[in-house]
Amino acid sequence: MKNFTLAALSAAVCLTFSAAAIAAPMSKAEYSAAKDGISAKYKTDKAACQPMSGNAKDICVEEAKGHEKVAKAELEASYEPSEKHNYEVRMAKADAAYDVAKEKCDDAAGNAKDVCVKEAKAAHVTAKADAKVVEKTNDANTTAHDKTNTVRKDAASDKRDAAYAVAKEKCDALAGDPKAACIKDAKARNGQM
Repeated sequence: MKNFTLAALSAAVCLTFSAAAIAAPMSKAEYSAAKDGISAKYKTDKAACQPMSGNAKDICVEEAKGHEKVAKAELEASYEPSEKHNYEVRMAKADAAYDVAKEKCDDAAGNAKDVCVKEAKAAHVTAKADAKVVEKTNDANTTAHDKTNTVRKDAASDKRDAAYAVAKEKCDALAGDPKAACIKDAKARNGQM
């Protein structure tokens, strides 16, 4: 069990660093190399499960599968950044955690197993719901940001128009060339060219 915990911790650290390392957009060659690396890591992780037996082996295999799914989702999110891919990463993490938790429940029996499965399912539903909330919140923030920018541009235009009207009115007190120069200056200061 200590090896299992150590492997889980090292995998978590690797995933954390890999997510940070692949945050920048990547080339097709880098994408292919990373994809091959994920497959190789999965094979290595799965091979590490072979000496185990029983449910410990099953848990180990589920963890290897989960790490592979999450790494692939993170790779896609890095290769083609989008909110959809970020959502898929969150879902892959939720699904992987659920699959491992369900497998761990096989160590229990009777009511304890039933409770374990229900807890795993509840955690899965919660993680999926949280992923959906993040997705919808990001969508709403993007929409609000776009609307806010439009309103700000309109407000800035209205302010410039009002300031120009005041400056133009002040120029009406002048005549001839000074009036023309005043109007030209008012237009330039208030973006009316």
